Amino acid sequence: MQSDKIVVGLDIGTTKVCALVGRKNEFGKLEILGMGKAQSEGVVRGIVSNIDKTVDAIRKAIRQAEEQSGINIGVVNVGIAGQHIKSLQHNGSITRQVTDNEITVDDVNRLTNDMYRLVTPPGSEIIHVMPQEYKVDYEEGIVDPVGMSGVRLEGNFHIITAQSNAINNINKCISRAGLEIDNLILEPLASCMSVLSDEEKEAGVALVDIGGGTTDLAIFKDNIIRHTAVLPFGGNIITSDIKQGCMVMQNQAEQLKVKFGKAIADEASENEIVSIPGLRDRTPKEISLKNLAYIIEARMEEIVELVYAEIVRSGYVKSLAAGIVITGGGAQLQNLMQLVEYITGMDTRIGYPNEHLGKSKIDAVKSPMYATSVGLVLAGYQSIDQRTTHYEKVPQQEEYQKPVPKNNTSTSSSSNSSSSSSSGGSLFQKLKGFLSDDIDNKQSY
Repeated sequence: MQSDKIVVGLDIGTTKVCALVGRKNEFGKLEILGMGKAQSEGVVRGIVSNIDKTVDAIRKAIRQAEEQSGINIGVVNVGIAGQHIKSLQHNGSITRQVTDNEITVDDVNRLTNDMYRLVTPPGSEIIHVMPQEYKVDYEEGIVDPVGMSGVRLEGNFHIITAQSNAINNINKCISRAGLEIDNLILEPLASCMSVLSDEEKEAGVALVDIGGGTTDLAIFKDNIIRHTAVLPFGGNIITSDIKQGCMVMQNQAEQLKVKFGKAIADEASENEIVSIPGLRDRTPKEISLKNLAYIIEARMEEIVELVYAEIVRSGYVKSLAAGIVITGGGAQLQNLMQLVEYITGMDTRIGYPNEHLGKSKIDAVKSPMYATSVGLVLAGYQSIDQRTTHYEKVPQQEEYQKPVPKNNTSTSSSSNSSSSSSSGGSLFQKLKGFLSDDIDNKQSY
């Protein structure tokens, strides 16, 4: 049962490592049971650069989440990002043997699994294969071919690859922390699940997730993921600019950005001054908020222009009726929404991860900076591609009428098991649920 299954999302970011424990309530909304957070010192621009520091941060975040939720965590859903993420479009086809029978889920899965056998550049591997449209006997524009009659089945797929070394380092960190990975998900896809509505995905929308080390982009149209990209710039580069431009310490620059930063310099007052404590036996340093805004605006303009160029390159710039949704920690910068609208000319809103959240005892998760973490938990209950859920139900229709003993409290995880992409399994499988009958009522996961 969905309400019995507990899912843990682990976001290994550049600035923080965050673990969220969640489950669905009786209304189908996600309830966050516990949260753990630790400062991330071993990750640079989304890539693990120091194994030991990253493992320590993961252990600390997991321990906090366990204490808060009362659940022993063993399996996690992990996000991956970084400049090494690449995406491409590829066409595939199969020829069916029988002409009088309809196309089945097995036929669609066989075509999808063939995409995992594509030859990728050395040192990279496929992490996601996402179908776009299908063709049946050269009939174009088919979203779901299951049930149709035809001999030749073709498909256009959006394929995402990542560096093998980056994946191996994440696996190593998770293993050393005493955990297992159930599913590795591209972070912008996870953010989409927690922030975007079905109407926005249908109309066409670009999600921009501004993190500490990277800015992630995902474009949806007609409820299908169309384009993904990861840019190697984020909030940390703005902090570095402030550090150099204002001649202050790194932590002081971060506080200036968070508390007083504005994305549009014209919105800052000419006369406002902030006093920064000086170094040993030195007088305090005075920082003009106008100059601070000029520094931030210059860098944010560059990041937004790069994002807009990527949207144009995708070919969907004229098809995004819902415009742009900004999320991530960088989305909290004052006046950023106005700056994005000014540069791109597209409708923009700030994305909060409360689209599927129910009442939780932890209100902090409703901040844009936890959009990826919430999305990683949601990935245990829903698929990025809605067709996947339909395909999973089709083979089970014959067994639907089987009687179930009323006193049977055990939960089978076989229907929710997920296959890894390396073994050619289905892409967006549900995460496994592990429950035990501990005497102290602690649920083992």
